[in-house]
Amino acid sequence: MWQLLAAAYWMLLLGPIYGYHKKESITNPEANMNISQIISYWGYPHEEYDVVTEDGYVLGIYRIPHGRRCPRKTPRPVVYLQHGLIASATNWICNLPNNSLAFLLADFGYDVWMGNSRGNTWSRRHLKVSPKSREYWAFSLDEMANYDLPATINFILEKTGQEQLYYVGHSQGTTIAFIAFSTNPELAKRIKIFFALAPVITVKYTQSPLKKFTTLSREVVKALFGDKMFYPHTFFDQFIATKVCSRKLFRHICSNFLFALSGFDPKNLNMSRLDVYLAQSSAGTSVQNMLHWAQAANSGLFQAFDWGNPAQNMRHFHQRTPPLYDVTKMEVPTAVWSGGRDRVADPRDVENLLPNITRLIYYKLIPHYNHVDFYLGQDAPREIYQDLIELMDEHLQN
Repeated sequence: MWQLLAAAYWMLLLGPIYGYHKKESITNPEANMNISQIISYWGYPHEEYDVVTEDGYVLGIYRIPHGRRCPRKTPRPVVYLQHGLIASATNWICNLPNNSLAFLLADFGYDVWMGNSRGNTWSRRHLKVSPKSREYWAFSLDEMANYDLPATINFILEKTGQEQLYYVGHSQGTTIAFIAFSTNPELAKRIKIFFALAPVITVKYTQSPLKKFTTLSREVVKALFGDKMFYPHTFFDQFIATKVCSRKLFRHICSNFLFALSGFDPKNLNMSRLDVYLAQSSAGTSVQNMLHWAQAANSGLFQAFDWGNPAQNMRHFHQRTPPLYDVTKMEVPTAVWSGGRDRVADPRDVENLLPNITRLIYYKLIPHYNHVDFYLGQDAPREIYQDLIELMDEHLQN
């Protein structure tokens, strides 16, 4: 990160003298767009909705009802895409249309919906509580699984008049699905196939820098980051993405920052779109959610959030310790893709997960894949999306 800061400093200091702001700096327009604007920019139709959860959070969700080519006859099969940690729905549309899963699915005749977890840039509202309050940010994986997913999935099915949908999750998008589908049988019945990209339930072996949270006490974490929002998108992030990382001179530094978090695979990244990737990457979450991930890394368990003492746990769970989540209780047909160079969803953690998936219908390990290749990789259509769509089509024909 210090290298990016240094690059930004010299850009600000010497830019007016040497004209660095004008030379060799080409910013992709999507780097400065919101979700609706990006979809429209590429010529796709879009709809935007607000979903209200049972506990009052207002989630922004987005729909691409059909592709640019002639769509299938209605009703089109529904696909729901759920992003990972500190991310947003932009993950699915930040590449070129022939490399972005949301656009590809729409062009293949699917009705595509994209969700946003509570607290991120596009879902930072509540019916009664202000996002400036501590109360608003008192959530983690548990609430996303128990409130966000049921509200969103039920809204989509009611809106489309269908009984089931396909679910695609990346990273944390798989985590909350494993929780929801193993604890809520009625919701699980509404899922045709669960497609898990870089699945995460335990992070015992993760090599991500975020593991440094595990060495800090809760008191230290809250002293450093507060007890509200963690890693929101800022003006400085936007400046780095569009004014620094849009220049060829700094692409290597910028890409190394991205790889340090996810794992290295430089040949599989479209370097000319680094500004878009970085401008759209950080969307924020709660500090409590990060504490939940630190808890998972320390314990090696797939478990609800520990509220810190038996009394608080008793109030939330009616027991003194947080309950364990049992993946074996999930009966949804599941297809899994994992990466050999993934620093977050370590192959050893995935290896421990697979035997617990009761209805595993497909599995593929991609040796060269890091954590972001699943939605940014230039070969993702060949390595993942082609088989994913074939599995959907086969299900429709049965």
